[in-house]
Amino acid sequence: MSKGMNDKTSIKTVELVQQIGSDMDWNTKENRQLIAGILKLENADEAKRFLRDLMTPQEIKEFANRFEAASLLSSDMQYNYIIEKTGLSSATIARIAKWLYGSLGGYRLILARLSNPIANHHHNHPKLRKGLSLS
Repeated sequence: MSKGMNDKTSIKTVELVQQIGSDMDWNTKENRQLIAGILKLENADEAKRFLRDLMTPQEIKEFANRFEAASLLSSDMQYNYIIEKTGLSSATIARIAKWLYGSLGGYRLILARLSNPIANHHHNHPKLRKGLSLS
C-alpha cells in the first residue's frame, strides 16, 4: 500500500489524489479550513474582504492575472497577447494552459459558471487569435 493509505482508503479518494497530485495534501486541518472558509463566502464584498486579508495586493494581482490568462486561453488568444496583457511569463501561461485543458477542470468549471463574459469580450479581437500575427 502507498504511503498514507490503509485498507479503509476509498478507491475514489485514491483516484482524486492521483489526479490532483500527491504533492498536495488537501486533507490537512489547515487546507480543509481554507476550503471551508472559501465555501462560506456569500457575496462579492465578503470575497474581497477575505482575499484582501488572506493575500498581499501583489498576490491578488498575480491570481487575477492567472485567471485572466485562463480566460484568454479558453478564447484561443495568442501567448504573445496574453503575456502583454497579464505580464505573466510564457512558462506560467503554459502551466495555466496545462491545467485549463487538464483532467481536473477547475478553470473550465469556473469559466463555464461565469458564462465566459470575459472570453466573449475577447472574441471581438479576431486578429489576436492563436496562430495569427499581432501586426
